Amino acid sequence: MSKAAHILGMNARNQIYLKLNTKKGRQVADSKWLTKKVLRVNELPSPKLLKLFRRPAAVVEFDWSSLPDNFVLKPVSGYAGGGIIVVKKKAKWAGEWYLMDNTIINTADLRLQALDIMAGQYSLHNLPDWAMLEERIKIAKVFKKYAYQGTPDIRVVVCNRVPVMAMLRLPTAQSKGKANLHQGAIGVGIDLATGITTHAVWQGRFLQYIPGTKRKVNGLKLPYWNTILALAVRAQEAVPSLGYMGVDVVYDKEHGPVILELNARPGLEIQNANLASLRKRLQRVEGLEVRDADHGVRIAKTLFAGRFADRVMAEEGVKTLNNEEEVKIRTSEGKRTLVLTRIDTGAFRSSIDRDLAEQLGLLAENNILWQNHFGYRSAQGRQSRPVISLTFWLAGSKISSSASVADRSKMKYKFLIGRNDLEGFLVRP
Repeated sequence: MSKAAHILGMNARNQIYLKLNTKKGRQVADSKWLTKKVLRVNELPSPKLLKLFRRPAAVVEFDWSSLPDNFVLKPVSGYAGGGIIVVKKKAKWAGEWYLMDNTIINTADLRLQALDIMAGQYSLHNLPDWAMLEERIKIAKVFKKYAYQGTPDIRVVVCNRVPVMAMLRLPTAQSKGKANLHQGAIGVGIDLATGITTHAVWQGRFLQYIPGTKRKVNGLKLPYWNTILALAVRAQEAVPSLGYMGVDVVYDKEHGPVILELNARPGLEIQNANLASLRKRLQRVEGLEVRDADHGVRIAKTLFAGRFADRVMAEEGVKTLNNEEEVKIRTSEGKRTLVLTRIDTGAFRSSIDRDLAEQLGLLAENNILWQNHFGYRSAQGRQSRPVISLTFWLAGSKISSSASVADRSKMKYKFLIGRNDLEGFLVRP
């Protein structure tokens, strides 16, 4: 099958995955006001709502001078970033503000924009809309050299409570400070295991550097990455009628990660930013039993760790293991014996073959920690397996732990390492 056949297209997305979203779920995602209500009920962070306009008369009657120095005016049911005005700070004269590009807007302009919004000019369904004012997100310091004027956001695609792909969206001069790809923002792929940026796409072409600069798009490690992924999963838990969704998260300089919007029809350009197939990733999470948000994040990190991140994690001391590894086990005499080992995240405790343990002198009475009893009572009594103290070296790390002793004579691997001894490692499936 060709690589193109693995790419998720719009028809497949609509026919297979958008069916996971009910009408009720779409209504929540399509309304920024309903989204805020759901997030607030579920104690998920989002920008503060300053004012909701439901009637045109309310726009005219509103005291615009009561607004803070900076804020955002946007449609409740807008799409593709249309109709949004981001105010940076107050200007010299009363009733005037600076926008992100330092142009000035006044009260009359804001009223007119709000009325246009309510007339449905930017509505997703071309119907009359509501307008809302919310607090402006202050850009975090880490992004100031990457984003043009506006605030970047992170789109996380979630399915079955597992983050399957993520992308950093960087505002540009062409997008006028907005983090929207349709308006000219840059899409940057993110390795799910580490939160490190990898590749970038802009206007249909791939980038190595931010336009007009020598700043590389890859290698940026995003702060609060685990929190971002967990928030995305918790957002899906808050709206379970959205089985396939995009969650847009922004970093606020003062409040940290907050959820900006939910999207019931996330775009497909995220595949180009990650040089990866969304179709294949979605297929891998179908039918998985996910316990909670943390479990979903762990699954994502295990399944979708990228090669680019392996090098960075190694530099940071995080090591990636294959299913088969060579380890050195310390004998009773203090020597080290090389053993081919199976890495098994499905097993909790490590296990060693009885004959091997005896050869290494590890079945001495003073090295047996306890006996594990199992099986039904019979004339011969219940069977038991000793649990021994064990020290071994895995990928250069010394691990002192315990292992159950079993008959593994008919098995390929005489030593199996369970997840109890894999903390701090990343296991490639």
